[in-house]
Amino acid sequence: MKTVIVGGGLGGLSAAVSLAKEGVEVELFEKNDHFGGKMMPVDEGGYHFDFGPNTITMPHVFQNVMDEGRLPRSEQPVFHKLTNHTRNQWEDGTVFDLSTDRSYIKQQLQKLDPKAESTYDDFLKEAERLYDLSNRHFINRSFLSFKDYISLELAVNTMKVRPFQSMNSFFSKYFSHQGIVQSLNRYATYIGSSPYRCPATFAMIAHLELNDGVYYVKGGNTRIAAAFVKAARNQGAKLHSGTEVTRLLTSKNKITGVQLSNGEKIHADHVILNGDLLHTLPRLLNKKERRSLSDRSIERYDPSVSAFVIMAGLNTKISELHHHHVFFSSDYEKEFKELTHGQYSSDPTVYICTSSKSDAEVSPRGDNCFILVNAPPVQSSSIEKEAYKKVIYDKLHRNHIEIKKHVSFEKVIGPEDIESQFYSFKGALYGPSSNTKVQAFRRPYNQSQDYSNLYFCGGSTHPGGGSPMVVLSGQNVAHHLIGKRLSME
Repeated sequence: MKTVIVGGGLGGLSAAVSLAKEGVEVELFEKNDHFGGKMMPVDEGGYHFDFGPNTITMPHVFQNVMDEGRLPRSEQPVFHKLTNHTRNQWEDGTVFDLSTDRSYIKQQLQKLDPKAESTYDDFLKEAERLYDLSNRHFINRSFLSFKDYISLELAVNTMKVRPFQSMNSFFSKYFSHQGIVQSLNRYATYIGSSPYRCPATFAMIAHLELNDGVYYVKGGNTRIAAAFVKAARNQGAKLHSGTEVTRLLTSKNKITGVQLSNGEKIHADHVILNGDLLHTLPRLLNKKERRSLSDRSIERYDPSVSAFVIMAGLNTKISELHHHHVFFSSDYEKEFKELTHGQYSSDPTVYICTSSKSDAEVSPRGDNCFILVNAPPVQSSSIEKEAYKKVIYDKLHRNHIEIKKHVSFEKVIGPEDIESQFYSFKGALYGPSSNTKVQAFRRPYNQSQDYSNLYFCGGSTHPGGGSPMVVLSGQNVAHHLIGKRLSME
């Protein structure tokens, strides 16, 4: 059995490892020169940046793939836990640090939100319950068709994860200080959504960050993707970078193979599409060949937020900056309303990852500031980059962070760049948003409804966005195919 994987993001790579381990012939094609998708290294001007993700949780998910690929632990990237991992800051000088150290969190709550100190343990228990339910009944399985949703057990447990409560409402139940609520509401952006619209189910992210922990890989998080490549090749998978698939070849209700940009045709018994389904499938199949995913149905999807990114290499180190540092807007709800209406926020929340704070070797000359602001999906008109860059630098100046005058290297990436480089639907970072219950709980299936041997993995399909979920999506599909193969033997 030969499986062709289109796209070398984390989902495609993890699927390649699991399939090749079981003796499946695997060939993977990636259009970019690097593997890992948005987990892209940027090494320029003497600075290293992880384009994404900057925050790592659930390290066991990544380690499981590397173990499957027979990569010795001594050769695997080391995950370092950051105890006090994220500083949240406001222009009035208030700061609140997220941490796995409960006593430290409670010390801060004594000053900022005394009532919340007494209920903080209850809050963490509930966040853990949401995670445990999701992990047992939703995350570690494929959804191949509507039939997979017809389950009394699934329905009962879906109702237990607060599907009708918003994330903002959930956090507001435990905390009265709006800054603290704001800092927790930011978890919605991890799945490209609004905390005022997405279900409280995703408050389980609080468990991952505040109980389990936030991690960083020495040398850069992008070393995870490099390790996945080694693991896949260890098991015999053939990986091709800089090689674009331009067409899926069909015969009745089957995919027979793929065609490359040079015209070469590759036979396949199964094809896994690892990429943004809403953008990539229309590039590979014409309208008549994808009846279940028409242009009209694609346009109905609400895309997740995109990003406006500045990678700034500094000629100095700014002591006030932390590894993960967030400078919040004065009106978080207004910011999301602006994004929903396709507008760049006039007062954006600015996230800065300066990994050199934990790993000086990645940026010996000065701080490597990866600056990210939520941006609307690609619209008919785009913002002038220099003008919006000034908005960001001015905001940092008001927070006494002087970056602009110390920049020795700078690279700006906007939603249009994300759309073109990663074939991302309207430049969205995480595929469809989770701003509606349908999109939150019923993402596009992991199997085509038109072709029985075409499968999907990645952030745009189940179980959703975020690097651990993307990895699991690839493994879920691979495990289904392995089971199918074994049943045929």
